[in-house]
Amino acid sequence: MIDEMTTVLEPSPLPDFVETKYIKDITNRALSYIKAGFPVHFRGVSGTGKTTLAMHIASKIGRPVVMIHGDEEFTTSDLVGGEYGYRFKKIVDRFVSRVLKVEEDMIKRWVDNRLTVACKYGFTLIYDEFTRSRPEANNILLSILQEKMMDLPVGRGGEEPYLKVDPEFTAIFTSNPEEYAGVHRSQDALRDRMITMDLDHFDYETEVAITQAKSKLSKKDAEKIVNIVKGLRESGKCEFAPTIRGCIMIAKTLKVQNITPAKSNGAFRAVCQDILASETSRVGSKTNQARVKELVKELVEKHS
Repeated sequence: MIDEMTTVLEPSPLPDFVETKYIKDITNRALSYIKAGFPVHFRGVSGTGKTTLAMHIASKIGRPVVMIHGDEEFTTSDLVGGEYGYRFKKIVDRFVSRVLKVEEDMIKRWVDNRLTVACKYGFTLIYDEFTRSRPEANNILLSILQEKMMDLPVGRGGEEPYLKVDPEFTAIFTSNPEEYAGVHRSQDALRDRMITMDLDHFDYETEVAITQAKSKLSKKDAEKIVNIVKGLRESGKCEFAPTIRGCIMIAKTLKVQNITPAKSNGAFRAVCQDILASETSRVGSKTNQARVKELVKELVEKHS
């Protein structure tokens, strides 16, 4: 029985998910590595679809999904499990009618956490941004991925010191580049046990298809938005390159406000400037925001 503290997700096709040739190629390669018995690691900058792809591939595998989000405060017990509270046991013996015998016992209650549940039942593990957890917390993964054995803590009980990982168990990891704030350098031994697929920004066809699917705008309007965002990205004049998220934010805003993406429309230009200056600049970086807004103005004129 799975403890109520562990959330297990049922895999299902994601709403509005777009499968272009680019996406299908990544998906098929990842599934082939998983079929060969290797965990997959998607690495890329924020906004390149790592988590969405991981969920999509999990839906293709078809097993229940356990998800973990990397955290600086994680310890191994946060992944494996630990003692949470106590269990009380009381036995009342009335075998002899005139004698009442009562035995009470109090034992610590062990609860398996998500990694143990995934290994035990053969679920798909998605460990999102795993390098945000400290490397020592992830050491438990070494034997799981290589020897398919999990070292069990003493407090868990049971006679066996190891848990044999279910053959159906699959692991999918995601991470940002190591230069990102709050990201730790993962152990070489752990990276050696997985196949890393570096993701870049989507190709043009995919960005247009995603923007259109998420906003329900026409293809022509989606293309205008993607051209503006792509032009800003390729200018190389931003602190952070704009991603597909910028396209989606602009497109959804235009849809709900019924704004026409035309260069003569000041509301359209203002939406593009607000969203793209926000996405590509650090908080409070007014000089960069002013530069981005001027670039966006030029791009709106060019592509609308």
